[in-house]
Amino acid sequence: MDIDKIREEFPILAQEVYKKPLVYLDNAATTQKPKVVIDAISNAYCTINANVHRGVHHLSQLSTEGHEGGRERVRQFINAKSTKEIIFTRGTTESINLVASSFGEAFLNEGDEVIISAMEHHSNIVPWQMLESKKGIKLRVIPITPNGELDIDAFRKLLNERTKLISVAHVSNVLGTINPIKDIVEEAHKINVPVLVDGAQGAPHIKIDVQALDVDFYVFSGHKMYAPTGIGVLYGKEKWLEAMPPYQGGGEMIAKVTFEKTTFNELPFKFEAGTPDYVGVMAMTAALDYIENVGIENIAAHETGLLQYTTSKLSEIEGITIYGNATHKSGVISFNVDGIHPYDIGMLLDKQGVAVRTGHLCAQPLMDLLGIPGVVRASFALYNTHEECDKFIVALQRAIEICR
Repeated sequence: MDIDKIREEFPILAQEVYKKPLVYLDNAATTQKPKVVIDAISNAYCTINANVHRGVHHLSQLSTEGHEGGRERVRQFINAKSTKEIIFTRGTTESINLVASSFGEAFLNEGDEVIISAMEHHSNIVPWQMLESKKGIKLRVIPITPNGELDIDAFRKLLNERTKLISVAHVSNVLGTINPIKDIVEEAHKINVPVLVDGAQGAPHIKIDVQALDVDFYVFSGHKMYAPTGIGVLYGKEKWLEAMPPYQGGGEMIAKVTFEKTTFNELPFKFEAGTPDYVGVMAMTAALDYIENVGIENIAAHETGLLQYTTSKLSEIEGITIYGNATHKSGVISFNVDGIHPYDIGMLLDKQGVAVRTGHLCAQPLMDLLGIPGVVRASFALYNTHEECDKFIVALQRAIEICR
């Protein structure tokens, strides 16, 4: 990849922070946007902006074509069987809440069990806890090994006749662990249990083939893969989506409404009440085109190189503890410095132009398990460079000197 050319395509990277060149290493929280995505937003509003599906006029037809073309683009990107299986949401969090609400209403009863893991983001914990309170289900948790991998033997022991759903992260946003989704799905399907995969940290970095993985649900957010905020995807096998009730009521998700009864629209519209973010969909289409033009395998290889290089450099600094040393790991490094609060490290890095994430990373149960209040996290994207990794290391060493 021509990294210099790629960086020129992301306008925000040219700026300075506190008179220092911006080193943006907070990509697991959100990625920056290339000009083609920004232009897609501008073009949609300047040339074809009109509400979709309902209008017979020219602009509405063009907008609808852009929106539904985006659905087909997503289908291709993850290799779903049909566009009926692609539901647009506001992001990963809403997608999980949709499944928890609708699947929960249709299939979960008191005493049923849902399995998650110890490394989950809050968005894949709290919706199931809410269902615990509402319907009396039980949440079971897959433990992790000391190097930050799922304990698959323990997972197998959790499976039983009461298990009704498994919901796990593809990639941990804290540890960077890439979980063995295909193995988990195979074990679950032996007893006819569906699997939901939180792909917020997976889809931006790994080639996703939902048919090859045989997942029942796969969810991800546009803003973590160079698209705008507020747009995301729920993939669901058609057989499950057909059997689940709507998540919200309103326009578009109906077939016919009377004061006596409402019948619901066909898939995928049954789950898309109200005016959708059609401009976000068009911009996400541009982002997916951009990723595929670069090549997601090239992106993954580049990010892995940065991960290995920076991990090696970090390991040379006295007092550093890195969390997550899985055999299969994505471009995330979470760490602490002995005797220094992660917030202080993050603030001092920021003053030197280096943007990282600090805190519990919306994974408080994992932090409790690790016995820490939070971490410093550096996370990589296709536009990061080895030179930026060196600047990060120098800035970190300076921050440590200041604190000590």
